[in-house]
Amino acid sequence: MDEGKMDENEWRYHGEGNKSLVVAHAQRCVVLRFLKFPPNRKKTSEEIFQHLQNIVDFGKNVMKEFLGENYVHCGEVVQLPLDFVKQLCLKIQCERPESRCDKDLDTLSGYALCLPNLARLQTYQFAERRPILCVEIKPKCGFIPSSSDVTHELKHRVCRYCMHQHLKVATGKWKQISKYCPLDLYSGNKQRMYFALKSLLQEAQNNLKIFKNGELIYGCKDARSPMADWSELAHHLKPFFFPSNGLASGPHCTRAVIRELVRVITRVLLSGSDKGRAGALRSGPGLRGPPVCEASPFSRSLRCQGKNTPERSGLPKGCLLYKTLQVQMLDLLDIEGLYPLYRRVERYLEEFPEERKTLQIDGPYDEAFYQRLLDLSTEDDGTVAFALTKVQQYRVAMTAKDCSIMIALSPCLQDASSDQRPVVPSSRSRFAFSVSVLDLDLKPYKSIPHQYKLDSKIVNYYLKTVHAKDATVMSTRFKESEDCTLVLHKV
Repeated sequence: MDEGKMDENEWRYHGEGNKSLVVAHAQRCVVLRFLKFPPNRKKTSEEIFQHLQNIVDFGKNVMKEFLGENYVHCGEVVQLPLDFVKQLCLKIQCERPESRCDKDLDTLSGYALCLPNLARLQTYQFAERRPILCVEIKPKCGFIPSSSDVTHELKHRVCRYCMHQHLKVATGKWKQISKYCPLDLYSGNKQRMYFALKSLLQEAQNNLKIFKNGELIYGCKDARSPMADWSELAHHLKPFFFPSNGLASGPHCTRAVIRELVRVITRVLLSGSDKGRAGALRSGPGLRGPPVCEASPFSRSLRCQGKNTPERSGLPKGCLLYKTLQVQMLDLLDIEGLYPLYRRVERYLEEFPEERKTLQIDGPYDEAFYQRLLDLSTEDDGTVAFALTKVQQYRVAMTAKDCSIMIALSPCLQDASSDQRPVVPSSRSRFAFSVSVLDLDLKPYKSIPHQYKLDSKIVNYYLKTVHAKDATVMSTRFKESEDCTLVLHKV
């Protein structure tokens, strides 16, 4: 990229989260990622450069090691003309969701991250002529904690995502509760995975987006403006999955197209052989929890029918979901067991503030940092070193729990025999595909107290409302059964 010849008209708004905003180039398969800050909070150019460089180093030295180099794209820090950044900021302002405008794009430092556009196939430098479909999934945490530090027994039976849904709806974050449960997606059982993906399509929230040629066609642009029209989505997808136009329009066509999409995504998620070092984590204690979440609508439906939920078939060890789950399981103690260790580190830093750099709280995220993450012992020897290792593992686990998986699909051409990219079949067509991971910034050390309070809030709300209601229903059933009378008649 020639930083000296930047034209804001060649870039378009792509999306943003809580801490950064992304713009995509109209022709080249690259994006620029800028940091965002509240209006009253300014950082120096040096601090912003170091922040972005830490993101690159963490991706390269830690997440690429765990997940595999084909899945993780670290990018590089670039310095851009300030005039270009200011003009770009003005150009895209009208496209930003209102709910995200509480923070401003960094227009003072000129630093940004240059990354590949993961909504495109990761092969060519320039945008391909053939159509591209991209599905972005934020799968969230795929296991239930088995740590003995958990004080609420409920947390051993119901996953964090399903509990959090009730609090989010109550506080107005979302309009209705999703039927999606991460444990179904991570189960490796196709029946459960199909249900999970269809649930995401029904209630996408911020866990699923679909792009066509880089443009968002399905998902939530904003928490206040859900887009959940399956017939419109099927209209976009039909040329990809039924190119011969063999289907008429209507509900049958819509269901057939959605079914094909779900099956293709499942096949892609179960594929892969990229080598990472996540296998080194399998020998640790406490890595196994219950295979089924009691709150999953899929599980509940089967229980009502007197059937057992199919347990996890097991994810292939080479697939990205498996590797992501292994990194998530670095959360060995749950936040309840982790928080006292965080306080131990905090007390040490209060006494010896100059040690913060030595402890690598804020980086550098190098090979030495990565090696310490592989210590999976849970036997607390009372040292600061033990506490620090568990704290750093928790931060990495939380990063994996909040990452997104990008699946790019493109119909295979007739002469695709020479194409070296992996291919996935559907009923009527074949797709070349690539899989990538994004949102891999290490979670902040200072966010741990917030996570501790949030966990308590989520569990207590669930206990007070949903769990209490379920207990009342069961109690009423038992009471009704006690009051019944059996009458015998002569025949």
